[in-house]
Amino acid sequence: MFSKKKKEVNEEYFKEGVVSVSEGDVELAAESQEEVADKIINSGMLKKYTEIGKLMYAMLNDYRKGIYKDVPWFTIAAIAFSFLYILNPLDVVPDFIPGLGYIDDFAIITFAIRFIESDIHKYLDFKLDETA
Repeated sequence: MFSKKKKEVNEEYFKEGVVSVSEGDVELAAESQEEVADKIINSGMLKKYTEIGKLMYAMLNDYRKGIYKDVPWFTIAAIAFSFLYILNPLDVVPDFIPGLGYIDDFAIITFAIRFIESDIHKYLDFKLDETA
C-alpha cells in the first residue's frame, strides 16, 4: 500500500492511498487498534484525535461484524489507510524525527476526518439510536 518513493503528503496522496486499500488492509488496521491507540495517545500532536479515533475504530469494527453497513467503502478504506499510515514508522516523515515526525500522520488523519465527517456523524446517530 505504501510505496517506497517519497511523496508529499497532500489530499492527492491520501486519495491514492485510500483507493489502494484492500479488505486485508482493513483487517490489519482493525487488528492493530491497540498499537494505533498507543501511538495517538503518546504523540502530543495526535492526542486531540483520541476520541474520534475510538469512534472510527468502532465504525470499522461494526462494519467488519456486519452490524453497520450503511457506510461507503471509501470511508472504511480511509479509516484503514489512516490507521495503517499512523502505524508505519518510516512513512513520508519518519516518526523518530523530533518535532517533525508526526506532522504527516497529523495531516493524514486530518484529511480522513474531513473526507468522512458526515459518515462519522451518521454512525454516531446510529450508535445513539441503538442505545435508545
